[in-house]
Amino acid sequence: MSKKKKTERPEDRARGVASFEEAATWLSQRGLEDIECIVPDVAGVARGKMMPVEKFLSGPTMTMPTSIFTQTITGDYPEDEEADEIYDPTDGDLVFEPDYSTLAVVPWASDPTAQIIHDAYHKDGRPVDTAPRQVLRRVIDLYAHRGWKAVVAPEIEFYLIEPNTDPDYPLKPPIGRSGRPEIGRQSYSIAAVNEFDALFDDIYDFSEAQGLEIDTLIHEEGSAQMEINLLHGSPLELADQVFLFKRTIREAALRHKMYATFMAKPMSNEPGSAMHIHQSVVNAETGRNIFSDEDGTPTREFFSFIAGQQRFLPSVLCIMAPYVNSYRRLTRASVAPINVHWGYDNRTVGLRVPNSSPQARRVENRVPSSDSNPYLAIAASLACGYLGMISGLSPDDPVDGSARQLPFGLPRGLLESVVKFEECEELVDIFGKSFVATYRAIKQAEYETFMSVISPWEREYLLLNV
Repeated sequence: MSKKKKTERPEDRARGVASFEEAATWLSQRGLEDIECIVPDVAGVARGKMMPVEKFLSGPTMTMPTSIFTQTITGDYPEDEEADEIYDPTDGDLVFEPDYSTLAVVPWASDPTAQIIHDAYHKDGRPVDTAPRQVLRRVIDLYAHRGWKAVVAPEIEFYLIEPNTDPDYPLKPPIGRSGRPEIGRQSYSIAAVNEFDALFDDIYDFSEAQGLEIDTLIHEEGSAQMEINLLHGSPLELADQVFLFKRTIREAALRHKMYATFMAKPMSNEPGSAMHIHQSVVNAETGRNIFSDEDGTPTREFFSFIAGQQRFLPSVLCIMAPYVNSYRRLTRASVAPINVHWGYDNRTVGLRVPNSSPQARRVENRVPSSDSNPYLAIAASLACGYLGMISGLSPDDPVDGSARQLPFGLPRGLLESVVKFEECEELVDIFGKSFVATYRAIKQAEYETFMSVISPWEREYLLLNV
């Protein structure tokens, strides 16, 4: 005799409720005392306020200054000649509304604590153009107006490293349970993963407590380089999960006296770290994958999606490779792509079509690095495919062999990439002039900060030779 399925109550959920009333019940049931009210900034850093749960329940809306979305990764603010497009000269407050579907516990907190992600609005109710979650929502809406829903599944690579308190010293792999650091390549090694069993137990426990679902965890090519694959789903939900996973992995690593880093190229002799994005599009009413016909063959939309990515990915590379360090990964000597060719089950190209059933037909974007903001990277990738589909673009022929010796098809540096972004009218129309101007100003300011630092290479080869 089959058992009747139990109806899930809001207070039973590990993550997310539908309303303020359900949130109040959820928080009370768990005896939570504090709540982190957070918002991802342009870099993907969690900003916000900590407050007692009682205060949150008395008025869940919070305010923070407009400058929260113009801050660079160094904590500075751009000095831009077009400042009127970027700044509120009074640095007035924005309004932040909680998204109750993101409510979860903070399992590593010393006191009973919850967390909830907020969306940014102006005082008159308009969404903030420069807020990453709103940028992604705008792209999702473009798909919805065509009767489409995008589906994504990110894969996030990261390194475990020994604590490094002096930035002048190179990074090193941590010591595992064997008492020895990793040497050589350990791709897909179970033994190498088992070196850090206790850490991964915490990652899984923390993730379960927050309602985050891990599909698989593997060891990647680099020393103590790992990859976590997430289940496919809606773009906003998966971007939230990547945002929260990064926090979770860093916190778990600290418990084991390690750092976890999502830098694109943290060690010169090791592979870079990527955030691959698997993408498909379904009919919003039927749920059918529009990349496949009824007989299972690929559709025009499938090829146009690829063509859109080929044409426009170079112009959004500054979002998918957002720092000077990101371009150290995109080199010929690396396993990362250097162009936007595509191929079937080919890991040397920027756009891979994995082997799959017709219903699961998808395109894997292998260009983004793991240091990218997940909201912006997913928005940018989907925007490129969208432009290809609405324009009916056609891709070039798929590459059968290695694409690593083919010419570069991506910008070689951050400033070049920023210029391409700003000059692409189709992308400016999607992202908005305000976001593009702000993003350009932030990246140029970060580049100027980088240029103020003299590297070991310069001291090694220029000091006594020029």
